Amino acid sequence: MKIRSYLATGASLVAVAAMVSLATGAAAHQILRPYKFGTTPPDPNTPTVHIGPYQAPYVAPRNAKSGTWKDVRKLPNFTQYGPWAPQLLTDGTVLVLAAGTQQWFKLTPDSKGNYTDGKWSMIAAMPSGDCPLYFATQILTDGRMIVNGGEYNVCGSGESTAGSLYDPVANSWTSVPPPSGWSEIGDADSIILPDGTYMLAECCTSNQALASISGTTVTWTAQSGYGSNSEEGWTALPGGNLVTVDVWNVGSNYDDYEFYDTATGKWRLGGKTPDLLTNGSLELGAAPVTPSFGTKGTIIQFSANPASGVNDIYDIASNKWTSGPVMKIGTTIYDCADAPAATLPDGNVLVQASPGVYSSPSHFWEFKITSTGTVTATQVNDPTEAPNDPSYFGNLLVLPTGQVLWDDSQDSIREVSVYTPKGKPKAAWRPKVTSVETSLTVGSTGNAISGKKFNGFDLGGAYGDDAQAATNFPLVRFTNNNTGDVCFARSYNFSTMGVWTRGKTNAKFDIPASCETGASTLQVIVNGIASKGTAVTLS
Repeated sequence: MKIRSYLATGASLVAVAAMVSLATGAAAHQILRPYKFGTTPPDPNTPTVHIGPYQAPYVAPRNAKSGTWKDVRKLPNFTQYGPWAPQLLTDGTVLVLAAGTQQWFKLTPDSKGNYTDGKWSMIAAMPSGDCPLYFATQILTDGRMIVNGGEYNVCGSGESTAGSLYDPVANSWTSVPPPSGWSEIGDADSIILPDGTYMLAECCTSNQALASISGTTVTWTAQSGYGSNSEEGWTALPGGNLVTVDVWNVGSNYDDYEFYDTATGKWRLGGKTPDLLTNGSLELGAAPVTPSFGTKGTIIQFSANPASGVNDIYDIASNKWTSGPVMKIGTTIYDCADAPAATLPDGNVLVQASPGVYSSPSHFWEFKITSTGTVTATQVNDPTEAPNDPSYFGNLLVLPTGQVLWDDSQDSIREVSVYTPKGKPKAAWRPKVTSVETSLTVGSTGNAISGKKFNGFDLGGAYGDDAQAATNFPLVRFTNNNTGDVCFARSYNFSTMGVWTRGKTNAKFDIPASCETGASTLQVIVNGIASKGTAVTLS
């Protein structure tokens, strides 16, 4: 069931606290979280409030295994619900939406490549009628960003079908029509398939569609999912297929999981998880991949079940699931009923969790998988506002520095913070540049680059149906050998978007005229992991 808690009244929606039983099956929905606490229609001039009494900031036990947090300075005016859905553009900048509005802000790193001291600027506003909160988002192979749906749309109607395509070079948006017959994209899942095709779900039916994008024209090809798409996330597998854990086909102690075959466009039943991972609200946690164990990596499917809190582990190569660790503080179980996670450069997975559905406080853990397959969960430090929030407030985005950006979407005290982990990537995980001109010109366009592991082993950040934060594409970064200043090219035309890709991959890049000239070091970065440096000269 889903409790649909909206009432379209022009530009406002009203949250409904009572549970309403709706039809089951493909058209059924999940319980809808409150997007403003209480029963008043949203007011952009009124800040959101905490659930329950304000709690004093909690500091997790400090230990050598924990990374550190540092807030991003001088935040812009994130009105309405605060920062949401951070996206890494292919020029190294980060876009963050002032949720529930039409306004995105761009974070540009400073001259040394630091994001905490970066500069914020406002980009063009989204098209009229598109003010989304909880929606599908991806970076396309040409470097543009596409946005579809919205569980809420403050300037339109709930379960929005609105869509917009952003061109960062022109700083302009184009409206994108929904697939034919779709009535509610809502908080839908999306992904970029290995051949670069954008795949989108309709949140609350079995409808799915593939996009063909030519210029600003988007053409949709319909296909069908495996039952309702609602509340389910898609995880990319080596070889190009997808896997999802099903929140609808469940037993007393398991969820079904299904595979998507990119060759046939069909879903099939895979089997059953060892534990029940969903809860009465049909929410689910993220399912990030880590290359730490197994010949094809490992998925950590985070649980939303507050009764057991068992997080299940999937070895992709052997197609076997096992029960993993439980996150606890004292006797309190922490789960991930909508929560962000991110695969760190060292293969650990950072996750935010809280006790029960939509409840605070939330805290952070790093999951580590050893070479023998043993999984441990270590509580790490928190950003300041996290203990005042339920887990669904946050997003995690992997930065080119190997750090992870976290935002706090609904706390009345806005915070964007960056986590610096302790670990380093294995040498075998680093991308490798095999071909690039060593004499390059600032302001030039269409420069070719080739190499291996340009799309990494995972998607980077994960959340599920409410947000996506993929960074599995190659960035090109120059560091001036004399000054140490950093300059990002704009990369695009990625030959593949598949994780664990073997063989050579290609891309192109444009060099800003603002880059410093002289002897420099070029690196390709994917999911925060940088290649060895290649000596180049910029003129």
